[in-house]
Amino acid sequence: MRDTRAELLSQAETLVRGRGYAGFSYADLAEAVSIRKASIHHHFPTKVDLGAALVAAYAARYDAALTTIRAEVPDGPGRIAAYGKLYLGGVEQGLGCLCAALAIEGEALPERLRGDIATFFEGHLAWLEAVLREGQVDGSVRSGPEPAVLARYVIATLEGALLMERLFASPTAFAGTLAVLVDGLRPQTR
Repeated sequence: MRDTRAELLSQAETLVRGRGYAGFSYADLAEAVSIRKASIHHHFPTKVDLGAALVAAYAARYDAALTTIRAEVPDGPGRIAAYGKLYLGGVEQGLGCLCAALAIEGEALPERLRGDIATFFEGHLAWLEAVLREGQVDGSVRSGPEPAVLARYVIATLEGALLMERLFASPTAFAGTLAVLVDGLRPQTR
């Protein structure tokens, strides 16, 4: 049996990650899923409802991945490397991060979506800050910079690398950027 809602979310995510929120319509989505626009409204009465569902589903996938990383990877740099590899799928598919693609549209987005995106990134910043703080305590992450500052640096670096490598279609270059990022977090040996 066809799960139309899941298919709508999947196709809408691809459209948003590739074109942005303003760059697609329900007509585009109806064509991608081969249903009528009215059927989309049955599942998502408004585009804002669809956007909120997309962010919630994306956040849930990331939350599960972050929990797994925390449980399976023992040190700070390893956790950051694993986190960075989550972005690699976007590079390989030629797609950006869903929430970054939405965030770029800024004030043009409905307030509800701006709040959902901010919550997504706040959660990632908190996770990264905790991982980096623990790494500084156990000695796997270099001391000095505040973990909160490092967390923003990690996201900015990865989002920027994802944007660049979407343009250049280079997973290898993204992996190189990630390696430099992770190496820079390790304590310096003398």
